[in-house]
Amino acid sequence: MHTLTAIYRAPENKEEFEQHYREIHTPLAAKMEGLRKMEVTWVEKMLTPGNDALPTAPHLVCTMYFDDAESLNNSMKQPNSRAAAKDLMSFAGPLVSMIVGRTEEISL
Repeated sequence: MHTLTAIYRAPENKEEFEQHYREIHTPLAAKMEGLRKMEVTWVEKMLTPGNDALPTAPHLVCTMYFDDAESLNNSMKQPNSRAAAKDLMSFAGPLVSMIVGRTEEISL
């Protein structure tokens, strides 16, 4: 699997941000072409001290799963994904960092 992960720092107005995220952005993102699964983690606390990699606890982390790199790359060019990206930049552009990665499931 390949993942697209969005890491958000805390907004000034958390209530407004969370309402937009839940009511507008999440439904748009859920329609992204090729998306297999989406997980949102509302961060409660940071267990380690801040450092160069992560100076403060993020507000939320959203991980979106795609079959492979090709599926993810193709999705980014499609209308629903572009609509989600446009919305993201309109309400959270300076708050979000995004990463792409190859995800391995570890059997326990």
